[in-house]
Amino acid sequence: MSTADRPQVVYLWGDDEWTMERVIAALADGLARDTGAPPDRWRADGKTITAEAIGERVQIAPMFGGGTVAVVSNPTQLVRSKALRETLDGVIATVAPGNALVFLEFDTSGGKKRPKSLSDLADGIIRGGGTVRPCRAPSAGEMPAWITGRAADLGVQLEQDAAREIARRIGSQVSEGDVDRRQLSAIAMGELGKLALYRGTEPVTVDDVKALVAEVVPDSIWALSDAVALRRADAAGPALDHALESVPEQVLLVMLHRRIRELLIAADARAAGTKPPDIVKLVGGSPFVAQRRVEQAVRWSVLELEAALDGLLELDRMSKRADAVFSTDGQRRMAWVTWVAERVAQRAPAGAGRPTSVVRGADRAASAGRPTIAGRGPGSRSSGR
Repeated sequence: MSTADRPQVVYLWGDDEWTMERVIAALADGLARDTGAPPDRWRADGKTITAEAIGERVQIAPMFGGGTVAVVSNPTQLVRSKALRETLDGVIATVAPGNALVFLEFDTSGGKKRPKSLSDLADGIIRGGGTVRPCRAPSAGEMPAWITGRAADLGVQLEQDAAREIARRIGSQVSEGDVDRRQLSAIAMGELGKLALYRGTEPVTVDDVKALVAEVVPDSIWALSDAVALRRADAAGPALDHALESVPEQVLLVMLHRRIRELLIAADARAAGTKPPDIVKLVGGSPFVAQRRVEQAVRWSVLELEAALDGLLELDRMSKRADAVFSTDGQRRMAWVTWVAERVAQRAPAGAGRPTSVVRGADRAASAGRPTIAGRGPGSRSSGR
């Protein structure tokens, strides 16, 4: 039976929009082959469309020419009540042969926080003979191999570590929810295309990647922001070393100020007894990112966050050379070390002193004339957990 002789209902969920679009394109190509004409593509948002309007697009079989591929994103509102769900089920059951109905659910939790109503919708589609497919963006560990595979598909040769460098520069290593991963695969494909034009038949080197692929967001900024939010002085050390080498101080200060301010809003609301859903609204921005801030704020008290903000103001003053005492790069680096050790690292039990990793890193760096935060030798201990 060809695709033109049976209805097509597909449910795609995940955080990889590139893969979703490939599935939609393949579905449309199949209909075009069977009908002899390309189908119309109609898109709607479940937040603003009704099941009846969707039905108008897919319940009439095409008599001449191609059919219709209806793509509905964010279907939550379409199943928020029993009556609405029944209406949508009726539409799904009456999709005419030659047409296709595709639902897109953008989920960034890896399936851990999917609404039950959407899981039930997907299960119903399977029972009705439809298809459900997860579309997950490759993780940080998976992305280099994914890039290597796609490069082979394009006939692009990658030298050793080139794929890893591409993955790092497009932000695949960021896992705290600060980056929209829906376009990650598309960005990687775009960069591979650019590198292919640049090198032709020659292998792509790491130097080529560094020259042509810009960092979407410098990974050091996210790594430092995340380590600070989690109060991990051991992880903040290497991130700060790299950030101070590659990112202007004022950029770091702006990013950290925003992160600490979001944590302070969440911590202050929590201390006042505000319910978690209301705290998320107060933090603002993406609900997923706001939820992460609420979870991170548990590690702080309001007073500790206020002290961290005060410390950032001091660092801002020093970076602008408002105080001649802190006019050298080395002295400002040491000021950053002190801020992490005294304002970020979780306090050790009484009598334990400063975190071992911070002290050892600072002592070694000071003797070398270049302060850092976290010790990297085998004797250093993590104290920020």
